[in-house]
Amino acid sequence: MCRGTERKVFSIIVFGSIINEGYVNQKSSPILHCVFNSNESACNYGVTIGLVAFLACCFFLVLDLYFQQISSVKDRKKVVLLDLGFSGFWSFLWFVAFCFLTNQWQRTPASKGVTHGGDAARAAIAFSFFSIISWVALTVMALQRYRLGTDMSLFATDQFPTDPNAGYPGFPTGSGVESTETYQSPPFTETLDTSPKGYQVPSY
Repeated sequence: MCRGTERKVFSIIVFGSIINEGYVNQKSSPILHCVFNSNESACNYGVTIGLVAFLACCFFLVLDLYFQQISSVKDRKKVVLLDLGFSGFWSFLWFVAFCFLTNQWQRTPASKGVTHGGDAARAAIAFSFFSIISWVALTVMALQRYRLGTDMSLFATDQFPTDPNAGYPGFPTGSGVESTETYQSPPFTETLDTSPKGYQVPSY
């Protein structure tokens, strides 16, 4: 899950750079505009995706800490699927952020304000690209974790709920219980006939 500190750091750099130095003055106007071609949508998108990514990392970190305490197999699968789906979706959003911010920065006309906020803009673009790699790697790890879901360490089979309609299991084969057929007669036994043939008790 989202254990990596670098993902949080990348997210903080992206939205922190835009918030602190991503809004500059245009010429002599006191109104602040987005450094990315004065496109407010670009700044808002960068701040939003970075902030949500940071909060999501904290959320999944807490889930990861309590994952072993989740007894239900279905709940464990839901957590892994949530991690997989979110990581893949956010990898795509980081890709969109990188392309969007890069395109708007290339269209930004040079000015004094843009020069002042240029470092923040370039930092946001660079760490958006790094975030793509980081979140794609996280998606691959989540996918591998889901594929290993049948492993005892993740989805233990002894945690499946017992079917109330199922009967009690029988004795396993080779349990040591022997049938009566395995017993044999004790050795040196004879069948005694109380009235042997050819012999009669004499009468007195």
